[in-house]
Amino acid sequence: MHATLPHATLQTRVRIDDSTLENPFEWCTVTTSDICAGRRIVIFAVPAAFSPTCSDEHLPGFEQLFDDIRAQGIDDVYCLSVNDAFVMFRWAQALEVQNVKMLPDGNGELTRKLGMLVEYTDDGMGLRSWRYAMVVNDGRIECLLAEPGFGDNAPDAPMAASDAGSLLAWLKEN
Repeated sequence: MHATLPHATLQTRVRIDDSTLENPFEWCTVTTSDICAGRRIVIFAVPAAFSPTCSDEHLPGFEQLFDDIRAQGIDDVYCLSVNDAFVMFRWAQALEVQNVKMLPDGNGELTRKLGMLVEYTDDGMGLRSWRYAMVVNDGRIECLLAEPGFGDNAPDAPMAASDAGSLLAWLKEN
């Protein structure tokens, strides 16, 4: 694991204020430096948007505890997945996410550089992120809560260490 968040470039979509456009979004390239320079943030990663555990528990837990997490000196909370910006947008929309920012790692660049890229090929899902949550302070990783059993084609997708409650408990203790 890295002591610092590796440099990665992520392609996002942002809404633009132009009512004449049918699709009022444009591509926006974001780097890890852009999101964490001079800031203390949380990034939590899920294997797949719209999957049951990710949709029913992981992302909603961070949305529900957003204010409590922010109260611990966190500037922003990001949900990362090896999915493209379109999928991440629709997933946030479907779950009515208002606070957590979606961070599409469509090429798996950041996930790979973190050493968290795993195969879910037995389930037909290809390469995905292992489930984890981290606190990053000005680019330095303060805390990494990764699920046990890391490996390709894991028999389950545990969520005991990287949920919002566990991260909030770590923040309160540290």
